[in-house]
Amino acid sequence: MKSKSVCIAFLGNALNDTRVSNLAGSLTAQGNQVNVISFDWTTPGFQTIPGNTTVHKLDKTGSSIKYYLKFLRLLSKSLSKMDSDIFVAEDVYTLPLVTFYAKLKRKRVYYNCRELYPFLAGLRNKKIVQTIIRAVERFFIKRVDLVLTTGEMDSQFIQQYYKITNVIVLRNLPNNYAPGAEINLKAKLSIPENSRILLYQGVLLQGRGLAKTIEAIKNLGNVHFVILGEGVERKNLEKLAGDLDISQRVHFLGTINQSELVNYTVEADIGLSLIENISLSYYYALPNKLFEYIAAGVPVICSDLPQMKMIIDKYKVGECFNMDSGGSLESKFSQLIDNRDMLREYSINAKEASKELNWRVEFEKVKSYFPA
Repeated sequence: MKSKSVCIAFLGNALNDTRVSNLAGSLTAQGNQVNVISFDWTTPGFQTIPGNTTVHKLDKTGSSIKYYLKFLRLLSKSLSKMDSDIFVAEDVYTLPLVTFYAKLKRKRVYYNCRELYPFLAGLRNKKIVQTIIRAVERFFIKRVDLVLTTGEMDSQFIQQYYKITNVIVLRNLPNNYAPGAEINLKAKLSIPENSRILLYQGVLLQGRGLAKTIEAIKNLGNVHFVILGEGVERKNLEKLAGDLDISQRVHFLGTINQSELVNYTVEADIGLSLIENISLSYYYALPNKLFEYIAAGVPVICSDLPQMKMIIDKYKVGECFNMDSGGSLESKFSQLIDNRDMLREYSINAKEASKELNWRVEFEKVKSYFPA
């Protein structure tokens, strides 16, 4: 019997994206033929990588219109060649063309609604763009066969907002998150052995608590802040660390390949997910970094936003902090860093929770929608 084929399209580098990597890996393991179309415009000197997982080079240094038109041209050309049984749009940007070609070929189409796109924090002052994205998503979301979201509250919102019912939760949980090669991050970064490491992994954007964390560790001389990822806020954060004269304790390591990320994560004493409530999308946040910390056995400090707080309360893997309360983030860090027994307990709980909070268990929810 011929195996099923699946085409996944994503405006991002699939090699650095947990959700795409996990989905493609599970579908391949089932016996499906999987082709991924993705894009990279942030990696310096990047060249297109062809193959089953193709990463096209894009240039965003010039006109945004030129950048987006090239993206559409490359995506359209790639999709036109695909004879897949199922097409998956990994974001709202690929949704229109993926839906068009899937319908043209009379195949199934799924939408991975990983964000509340009309309510992204970066668009909160761009009303025209918000309106366009909302209109595009509203039109196409009603034409797909299945909508996947990253959390229960996201699903509830999407169902009510667009008046649809074909929605299922598929959380961003890590897969086989076990360390391989030892990094020894303290030696690598010349961090004293008696110091503690706070870790953030993810995109460097406003509203991620990064600036507030840098400010909070100024007076905590035994604390180093390690940042894994890239984004538009990097230069601002580097300047802030310099202005506070703590550049030697704030380490920017850039984007780490998904296959190597856990080797860095396990080196941390505390993982941070301090998302600020500056948009509806952030309010409902349930980021993969939270689960990656848990899988690595790293205690967590996260915002007390509802979906993250539910995980912390249920599994007892860390503590929440109200980013809007005016409370002292410095005190929260100091309190937990000095409590070795509590850190040990959270770490033990995290390792136990990871038996349930992993991609292998989560994928069972959607396995039947992707028959091999």
